[in-house]
Order: sequence, then C-alpha cells, then structure tokens
Amino acid sequence: MKNKFKIRFNSPAVLIFAILCLGALAANLMTFGGANRLLFSTYHSSLLNPMTWLRFFTHVLGHSGWPHLINNMMYILLLGPMLEEKYGWKRVVTVILLTGFVTGMINWLFFPGIALCGASGVCFAFILLSSFTGVKEGEIPVTFLLVAILYLGQQIYQGLALNDNVSQLAHILGGIVGSIAGFALVKHKKA
Repeated sequence: MKNKFKIRFNSPAVLIFAILCLGALAANLMTFGGANRLLFSTYHSSLLNPMTWLRFFTHVLGHSGWPHLINNMMYILLLGPMLEEKYGWKRVVTVILLTGFVTGMINWLFFPGIALCGASGVCFAFILLSSFTGVKEGEIPVTFLLVAILYLGQQIYQGLALNDNVSQLAHILGGIVGSIAGFALVKHKKA
C-alpha cells in the first residue's frame, strides 16, 4: 500500500487569522488604503463611535504591504500551531484579542496622532508565550528570561535609536500580554 499524504487544516484559529490578515491586505490594496483607514488601523477617534471600539481589535488584521504581512505571518504560522495545540484555539484567540485591545487602547491613549496597524504585537505575544510551553506550575523558564531580556532590550534600543515607523511599543505590549498569558496558562490544560 502506498503512503498517501493529505493536507490537514491543523491550526484553525491561526490559519483563519492568517487568512483574515491576507483578506484585509487585499481589501486595503484594492481600496488604495481606504480599508486600513476605515477598519484595520487604530487611531484617536471618539469613543462614542462604535468603529473606534471595533478598530481596537481589527487593527491587528491590517498591514501596510506585503513585506509587513509576510514578516508577521512567518512568526505567527511558525509559533501559532504549537500554541494552539498546547493551549487550545479558544485561548489562542483570547491572546490575539487581548493583544489587539491592549495595543489599540494604549496607542489611542498615548499616541493620538499615530495610526497603528499590523500583527506585530501578536507575534511578540506568541514569542513570549511559546517560551512557557514546557513549563510546570511554580517554574520560571530560563528561556523566557533570556528571550524577555533580549527582546525588551532590542525593542527599547530600537525605540530610542531608530526612527523607522515601527511601533516598538506594540511589540513590547504584545510581549507583556504573551508573558502574562504564559504565567496564567501554565495552570491550565488545552481546552
């Protein structure tokens, strides 16, 4: 009998997130930036506007172009399936939503003149959360400490030394969300 290979939709939450990001980029390209302005960027607007609240979550789907999307998706598609297998799709979606809300709200509060879009915060949440995958309750993994020190140091340096249009604050906030989720989820098994 021949071995047959079949394609398996192995990580539904992560794959759907990636497809939504791809769709958001396509919509943005077709509308010459209109989709990002309307749906896939967060910026200072009235809290009475329901779109402001929606954008606190949907800005993680928007990307400025193909390189931005590809860089984020490489990390998300690499780390996401492992996290989804370990913690379950509901918890992975919760981390994505929390990261979006926290980065969106902080950007809204402290950077009123800056629009924020992209899944970089989610990437860094996944990076820090992934260092907890083999941890038992009551432990702090050395890998987490090293990644956190290297990562935070790099982001602080880049935030101070570079003017590159990248939101290091979103990266740092994503890492904080991933770290908190890692500590919280060590107690829980896959849902």
